[in-house]
Amino acid sequence: MDGTIYSGGTLFEETLPFLAALKNLGLGHTFLTNNSSKSTRDYTAHLRRMGIEAAEDQIYTSTQATIEHLRAERPNVRRLFILGTPSMIEELTEAGYVSTEDEPRDEPDAVVIGFDTTLNFGRLCRAAWWIKQAKPFIATHPDRVCPTDEATVLVDCGSVCAALERATGRSPAIVLGKPDPCMIRGILQRHRLQPHHLAMVGDRLYTDMAMARRAGAVGVLVLTGETKAGEVQHAVAAPDVIVSGLAELAGLLDAARKQS
Repeated sequence: MDGTIYSGGTLFEETLPFLAALKNLGLGHTFLTNNSSKSTRDYTAHLRRMGIEAAEDQIYTSTQATIEHLRAERPNVRRLFILGTPSMIEELTEAGYVSTEDEPRDEPDAVVIGFDTTLNFGRLCRAAWWIKQAKPFIATHPDRVCPTDEATVLVDCGSVCAALERATGRSPAIVLGKPDPCMIRGILQRHRLQPHHLAMVGDRLYTDMAMARRAGAVGVLVLTGETKAGEVQHAVAAPDVIVSGLAELAGLLDAARKQS
């Protein structure tokens, strides 16, 4: 979402007209994000404050991808030591998982690392301890920093995992979120779609477009965020479509519908 429909706390002018155009064309949409610091409930409220009405089933985050991975691939895992925000922990507990305490006798089945904006040193050290004890090490997404329009650097999940790797000598067993195709598979299953029915619209080559290519979906790159036009020619995962922004994409979709 960030870099595609808004930047930080600023909604792009073309976003609301684009969403209206999708509705008029009868096209569904899902808001997809690697950011695991907010729950789906948080995101619906966040979008509503920007003037966008979205149901919870129109939001898909890396936390949801993590839950689906745990259910499908690690059915015996129930107790988690989580480096995550209260919202992330709440979403995992609502899905049936137990969040273990920062206590050596409260043993987890696995360690889950997310984008923890409430991170403290003690919990970071406890996560490292359990990873050293050979507990499964799972990351919700690979992003090193989170985009922001503020004068700071938001240290994201990938950077926290890098610190834990250096401290423990172990890498995550799996890194979910974009560009892992599981992020799209969850949406495909939810709406009973095939990959070629889905367009991934995003602003990053190495996450959004790489995931589209790996999943077999259509990759639509918007130049309103991180990627600049000159970078595309060097991309390993080249997009199928490049647009200046959502207004241009709306025009292309309308033209395609009229030709069909």
